[in-house]
Amino acid sequence: MTSTPPAAPALTDSDFHRLSHAVLACIEATVDRWLDTDVVDIDSQRTGGLLELSLPGGSKIILNTQPPLHEIWLAARAGGHHYRFVAGQWRDTRDGTEFFSALSQHASAQAGLPLPFEP
Repeated sequence: MTSTPPAAPALTDSDFHRLSHAVLACIEATVDRWLDTDVVDIDSQRTGGLLELSLPGGSKIILNTQPPLHEIWLAARAGGHHYRFVAGQWRDTRDGTEFFSALSQHASAQAGLPLPFEP
């Protein structure tokens, strides 16, 4: 069982913007790499701090930065999650799960094949 993360030290707005947009860029690069190597056909569309991943079978995962809260939100078929930057990682505000691990789990379940996302 994963424990709830400790309260995160305050990020500046600039730090949040830099860190959260690096996450979205990393995800886009991973999806592009998978497309180039025929791993999976995922369509990604980004508008500012919103990244929509359209997976095989028609399901979606929506990632959205929330600047006022300094959070990244993930919406998947299995539910929604909020992540804050704690000790160098994005952690779920409820159970402490690491963001990329959760994204990998949701994307893999929805695509029907292993899709490991890494920071």
